This record gives sequence, structure tokens and C-alpha cells, in this order.
Amino acid sequence: MTYGVGILVKGGLVMLADTRTNAGLDNVATFRKLHMFERKGEFIAALATAGNLSVTQSIVSHLREGIEDRETGERARLADQTSLFQAAQLVGRAVRRVYETDGASIEMHAASFDVTLLLGGQVKGREPRLFMIYKAGNFIEATVDSPFLQIGEHKYGKPILDRAVRFETELSDALKLGLISMDSTMRSNLGVGLPVDFVMLRRGETAWAVSQRIEAGEPYFHDLRERWSYALRKAHMDIPRPPYEGLG
Repeated sequence: MTYGVGILVKGGLVMLADTRTNAGLDNVATFRKLHMFERKGEFIAALATAGNLSVTQSIVSHLREGIEDRETGERARLADQTSLFQAAQLVGRAVRRVYETDGASIEMHAASFDVTLLLGGQVKGREPRLFMIYKAGNFIEATVDSPFLQIGEHKYGKPILDRAVRFETELSDALKLGLISMDSTMRSNLGVGLPVDFVMLRRGETAWAVSQRIEAGEPYFHDLRERWSYALRKAHMDIPRPPYEGLG
């Protein structure tokens, strides 16, 4: 299991993903699930992956090495795209190409061709965009009214984002809320865990403002976890008890 989230606000884009993979109680490992693509000064994007690890690794490899056009022999790489919409289309092609190659075999052995991806980034001179790509290769886009998208084990972190994230949210606050959402997910699901990778991109720029991995014991994240837990305890204590008869 995994958890990934992308938040698109007026000031730019934040994307986060954990690194835990779990193939049983005694088979837990760490794999990067947030992958960066860049054409310096022209194109920058991050791809967060969730689902079958062999499938997502194959998709990332196709996007880095290029998807061959069967008629012309030319290869299309993600970093060479000239718009984020074209980039999302290419990710969809990569998903379908991997399914053509491996899907039937995977499903024949009682496994699932399970994959969902987030693609976010910016092309020079254009607006930042954020997409979620499904296993059929189709996709949806974040909007001003729905400024965040999630993949993987999303239900524990969603209530925080639903209540707090708006398109007008400051970029640094979007990162903070994304980290709180990640912490809440880790608290409730052992299949999601540190390290956590994240990137932050400012609107109008084609270089990451921040690209970092949070390891266990990292001071800010530890402090955020403690403060959030305290704030929740205090909030529920500050709310008056129910006045219903028989509660005592």
C-alpha cells in the first residue's frame, strides 16, 4: 500500500508520496514512489505512483527511456513533452503499453494490474497542472474547485484536506497540510510509512523550490506530529459535552 497526494494552489504545486511497500507482514521494503522528470529551464514534472510495484516501475522506465511509436520507430519521453496535457496523455499510453505486455500474464497468476498515478508540473510560460491517471490510461485534472488529488490509501488523510485546502491556500501551508495528511494516514495504516519524499514548485518556475526526503526522526516532521496530536486532543476537550439526557 502507499499514499500519495498532490495539491495545486494559487502559488504553485506540492506533491508527496511515502516509500513503503508491503508484500506481507515479514516483507516490508522501501522504494521511491515520487519520480522527477526535467528538461532544464523548459519542463519540470513529478510522477507519484501507487499500485503493483512491478507495473509502476515498468511505466516509469517507459517514460524515461521513451515509448516507441510502432509506425515511425520514434521514441516519446516524458521530459520532452511541450505541455502537461500531452505529458498526461503519454503517461496514459505508458500504462496501456505495460498492460499490453504484462497485463494478461499478471492477471493469469491471480494478481492485479493495479496502478494509479499523479502527474504534476509546469512547462515554461504555462500554468502548473496536476492530473490523476487511472489504470485504463484515462485521467482527470485538479481544478480551482477541487485543488488536490490523492492515490493509494487516501481515506485517512482526505478529511484534513477537505476541510482546510483551498485554491487560495498559501503554498507553504499546502505543504504543511499535505504532511499532516500523510501523518494521519501513517497513524491509521501500517502499510504507509517513512521515508516520505516531497517536492514543491512555485508558479512560474521550472525548477523545484524544494525537493526533499523526510526520514524517521526528522525534527520538523516529528514536531508537526506532536503538535497535531495535541491540537486534536485540545479541540475535542474544548467542545462542550453532549447535552443529551442520560449521559450524566
